Amino acid sequence: PNVIFILGDDVGIGDIGISGSDHFKTPHIDALARGGINFTHGYAEPLCGPSRATILTGRYVFRTGATNQDATGRFRPKDETMMPVVLRQAGYVTSCIGKWGQLPLGPAEFGFDDFFKFRGSGVYWNTSEKAEKYWVNGEVKNLRDKEYMPDLMHEHLVQFITRHREQPFYIYYSMSHVHGELHPTPDSARKPDDLMTDNVAYMDKLVGKLVAELERLKLRERTLLVFMGDNGTGAKWAAKATIGGRQLSGQKGSMLECGALVPFIVNWPGVTPAGKICADFLDATDLVPTFAELAGVALPKDKVLDG
Repeated sequence: PNVIFILGDDVGIGDIGISGSDHFKTPHIDALARGGINFTHGYAEPLCGPSRATILTGRYVFRTGATNQDATGRFRPKDETMMPVVLRQAGYVTSCIGKWGQLPLGPAEFGFDDFFKFRGSGVYWNTSEKAEKYWVNGEVKNLRDKEYMPDLMHEHLVQFITRHREQPFYIYYSMSHVHGELHPTPDSARKPDDLMTDNVAYMDKLVGKLVAELERLKLRERTLLVFMGDNGTGAKWAAKATIGGRQLSGQKGSMLECGALVPFIVNWPGVTPAGKICADFLDATDLVPTFAELAGVALPKDKVLDG
């Protein structure tokens, strides 16, 4: 199958409708859960750098050395094998779109055929710090006035899918939403009073647009979609991320449960049973071996895989 892995930034379970959020509506993400499997005990690392290292290598941070935001940038391709290198054995073409974050070097050095990346986190408009430039396959581009980074990412995503629709592809789609500092979205009111609600809604809208494009290109039936958060809700918004009127135990950066308990939704029409809720424990290390098994390829034999 094609594999599109969608990673929400600082998206905890209290930010998603299907998890029972009191304040946020995510109809498109909820539709993926209703049409597939909603894992209620899926875990990530509680910080974005270590989380992404684990997602892409299938190895816990005590093995990779990615134990904090700074340490994550130290390992090299000779030390760690990331997902695109594994899937290359089956002829997959691969793309990394969005946040590369605290990870070292760049996507190309770790085997991605195509990439669109920006510096830092939470990049939306060029008025933000470090948001003036982004990189597409090594070419430096300027984020122009009134250009919205998440929309540019979506356009690149659609172009990549369209260009490679005749061969299997793997996309690591690392969204900008909803990492702070939050800004108004293109759909926000002139003077928005709830930036988190607006940004959650726009993230959900982009997921819906992606599904619509796959359907338009007649790729939906052979595409596995996974939606996951990289860690719990950011501290600034955690008080609003309630379920059943109660604040969650833990947030981003916390060792309490909801620093690491994240949305984990899997949808592949005709393969994943619709409407299934699964309480089995799983975590970010399970992604690499699962995708490798689906592609029918061998895992690296010189590394201990934890999934």
